[in-house]
Amino acid sequence: MNDRAPAPGGLALIQDLVNTLDIESGADSLDTAEGLARFGLAAGEAEGARELRESLRAVCLAHAGHPAHRKVAPLGELLARAPLRVTVNEDGGAARLVPATGGTSRVSWAASPSSPAPLAFRIAAAVAESLVEGTWPRLKACEAPTCHWAYYDRSPAGRGRWCSMSVCGARAKMRRYRAK
Repeated sequence: MNDRAPAPGGLALIQDLVNTLDIESGADSLDTAEGLARFGLAAGEAEGARELRESLRAVCLAHAGHPAHRKVAPLGELLARAPLRVTVNEDGGAARLVPATGGTSRVSWAASPSSPAPLAFRIAAAVAESLVEGTWPRLKACEAPTCHWAYYDRSPAGRGRWCSMSVCGARAKMRRYRAK
């Protein structure tokens, strides 16, 4: 439904995960093998990914100033299962986030073929990197209750409300007009 440009950097992964569910039609791409493969997940890992998706959606709604769409597990608790550490290359000084080692870093989500880190680690790293870049609060969810699609708010003031002005925005404005 989103006609906006994708979110920058790792936020695109979060946006893609949140947008696996079309609330209006009920279609969930995590119900398909192709949808799971996009995130490197096996069929048995779909439920954990859905839980993570809905917690991310609630945070995106909060970024837009809206309450959670339903009761969800706190995102901080889910990401605590995927602790990260910073590694620094001694030769070039490049730093990056990697999964922390130890018993608490084991999660049920599989590693992606394109990335060795499980989904929860990749999400946690994307959140951390976007915090540093200052882009995290601009990942929002559409205010339309039948949508809640994730979008990256590129508006100068950061006050975007809908994933698509031509669909959700137009519907909301038409409802307000008719109510008058």
